[in-house]
Amino acid sequence: MTRELTVPASSLVVLVGTTGSGKSTFARANFRSTEVISSDWCRGIVSDDENDQSATKDAFEVLEFIVGKRLAANRLTVVDATNVQQSARRSLVALARAHDVLPVAIVLDLPEALCAERNRARPDRDFGPHVLRRQRAELKRSLKGLAREGFRTVHVLRDPAEVDDVTVTRTRLHTDRRDETGPFDVVGDVHGCREELVDLLGRLGYDLVLDAEGRAVDAVAPAGRRAVFVGDLVDRGPDTPGVLRLVMGMVASGTALCVPGNHEDKLLRALRGRDVQVTHGLAESLEQLAREPEEFRAQVVAFLDSLVSHYVLDGGNLAVAHAGVLERYQGRASGRVRDFCLYGQTTGETDEFGLPVRYPWAEDYRGRATVVYGHTPVPAPEWVNGTICVDTGCVFGGHLTALRYPERELVSVPARAVHHEPARPFPVAGTGAVAVAEPEAATRRDPDVLDITDVLGRRVVETADHGRISVREENAAAALEVVSRFAIDPRWLLHLPPTTAPVATSSREGFLEHPDEAFAAFAAEGVRAVVCEEKHMGSRALALVCRDERVAAQRFGAPGGARGGVWTRTGRSFFDPATTAVLVDELRAALEGAGVFDELGSGWVLLDGELLPWSAKAGPLLREQYASVGAAGRSALPFATGVLEQAAGRGLDVGGLLARTAARAGDVAAFTDAYRRYCWPTDGLDGVQLAPFAVLAAEGASFADRPHDWHLDLADRLVGTARAAGSDRLRPTRRVVVDTADATSTAAGVAWWEELTGAGGEGMVVKPLANRVRTRRGLVQPALKVRGREYLRIVYGPSYTEPANLERLRQRTLGRKRSLALREYALGLEGLERVARAEPLHRVHECVFAVLALESEPVDPRL
Repeated sequence: MTRELTVPASSLVVLVGTTGSGKSTFARANFRSTEVISSDWCRGIVSDDENDQSATKDAFEVLEFIVGKRLAANRLTVVDATNVQQSARRSLVALARAHDVLPVAIVLDLPEALCAERNRARPDRDFGPHVLRRQRAELKRSLKGLAREGFRTVHVLRDPAEVDDVTVTRTRLHTDRRDETGPFDVVGDVHGCREELVDLLGRLGYDLVLDAEGRAVDAVAPAGRRAVFVGDLVDRGPDTPGVLRLVMGMVASGTALCVPGNHEDKLLRALRGRDVQVTHGLAESLEQLAREPEEFRAQVVAFLDSLVSHYVLDGGNLAVAHAGVLERYQGRASGRVRDFCLYGQTTGETDEFGLPVRYPWAEDYRGRATVVYGHTPVPAPEWVNGTICVDTGCVFGGHLTALRYPERELVSVPARAVHHEPARPFPVAGTGAVAVAEPEAATRRDPDVLDITDVLGRRVVETADHGRISVREENAAAALEVVSRFAIDPRWLLHLPPTTAPVATSSREGFLEHPDEAFAAFAAEGVRAVVCEEKHMGSRALALVCRDERVAAQRFGAPGGARGGVWTRTGRSFFDPATTAVLVDELRAALEGAGVFDELGSGWVLLDGELLPWSAKAGPLLREQYASVGAAGRSALPFATGVLEQAAGRGLDVGGLLARTAARAGDVAAFTDAYRRYCWPTDGLDGVQLAPFAVLAAEGASFADRPHDWHLDLADRLVGTARAAGSDRLRPTRRVVVDTADATSTAAGVAWWEELTGAGGEGMVVKPLANRVRTRRGLVQPALKVRGREYLRIVYGPSYTEPANLERLRQRTLGRKRSLALREYALGLEGLERVARAEPLHRVHECVFAVLALESEPVDPRL
């Protein structure tokens, strides 16, 4: 009969047996080759001889290093060595404990004669019989003490046939509920407040189930939802048995999950007759439970004993624990993990009320999972780095609160009374403190000082659209320099736009770029509908606009009453705070007037656009680079032309040189005209315009999957609203839709571009009308810029159109620029998705910094 051995999926399996017992054969038959770390193999690594016993010390150092790395990654690991000595096992058990995984021993206690026979058949086992006898004696001494050494499970196999028929089954830890995706309602500390729990469940849509005596013993969940209780169901409140009866029934029926709190831990020890201090409300619970039947008390003991330290839910995206759970503890099992989940972490100090000072672990949290916890009552919940405390002090007269997940909505009911006076003042009605209103939504609080380790060094960012994107250490340092010295308040800095790839080089006479190449490129990707947008010659601008100061403070922790920001593609503010506030207010009025806030169901909107004129931001560049070139050419070339004309008049053969010089003078004039088209005087906001062309994100949503015509139509509404109010601050973006498979349509697109650039326009940007597009080959370029012939003089110089110069420029390589554009685009999309999911600021900044870091890559800036 096949024997089943259960092994936790998160564990360190230690094989124990004498030489010749078949450990390696057993390991090969029951585990992956990558999971098994053999001491013989490690000897071979360090000495080229698996039987070199003199290399044993070094071999085991290598073995323990590899095992530690695997356990750190929470990968099941099997150690294949004799492990008959307690000293050898001690270090392995310590490794398991250090990484909070369960140590499991599988002992192959086979007959000594069989092991000796196997050893004789192997030429590499030339040791004497005394070695086997010694190992056998050590094994026999060890068998009774393996559990005391710390092994959670011990399997002993004594018969060769039994070894051959074994099946190893990997079991999930009780904390692992990743396959349960919710939706969930995570309920804060109840503390015996049964009536408030009934109120809250009713508000959440749960229907109570009553027993014959009219007591709530279960609840039917709405629409497949499930309640999750964060512990501290008991103590302090008026009806601990009633709360337990209801929650135990919900857990038994599958309507709820529950983790233990420190009060459940203490109550369980008290009910079992252990010596505990009857304080902090325990006396009330014991008194109330004493009035219940013995059968019910036994059920309570069994229930409390069954609770596990924490739960990991929704594919690892949600973790629930009473006092919180660090990332490295999630999905692991040890006494240390359980203690942290029950009690949190303290600094070792006490406050003026004699209570322990708790270490603010949430401020250092960097995990992917949202952590919902209780334990320490707060007047109102707030998000800190993707964690939230939902204990709002119901028993102290506050509220009983639940977080709806994944909606991230708060639902609360007020306490019916102050059931227990707190040792530390709690700001609630009835205690002489200011009453706290029912929380409608959790505020956000990011750490006051950002952690440099979140952005520094070589980094790899996981993106949904482009896989893993690497950032070099030196580029990350450059990005940090820019942001730390010049950027706007980091709480506003949600996004930086990607660079735009240029169209493929044209072979048409006199042209370096032409629309036909853009249409052909998208047609080759299977993209038929594209939109050609007017390319405003200004500076790329991002604008975050909040509906009011409350939203700005609650969602972004905005300082000083600010309601938003406007920044460049490198994160710098365009204007001083006062001017920015005026511009943000004008945008807010346009968004309000166009009904965008209500339409998107959001109190804030992140816009993408272009701020004009170019000179508003690029004034120094114009004066020091472009204007100086133009001035030098206009000063020198007419004089040179005059000299050459005089020489020609004297009969010298300077006709060719004269023609080239005259042409260069014309080129300089065209160059000057080109950049002057994009410059006009401004004073503060006077003369400044903003051309919005996309809505990037709002509360709970990003809009990369909305077609560009949706974005542009919304932008037109903003422009219309502003103009109806008498303001020309906002400027529309002209566009035309082209079918890349229709020659007539593409010809119309070319004609539109020629008309646009002929009138002095910079050019156009061609984008897939559907916006984000993926094919089997991956993400499609989001945009290709097609710049006008005259505008390119600014980029490549006044005389770039000369045939020799054009021929040289046609050799430009675009691969690196296109790769850069795609990577930055994918990072931007990832960052916006994280914003929409309300992930912590450090997670959003990971993408923002990566975009800025990639800008340091060596790419021709003219492309």
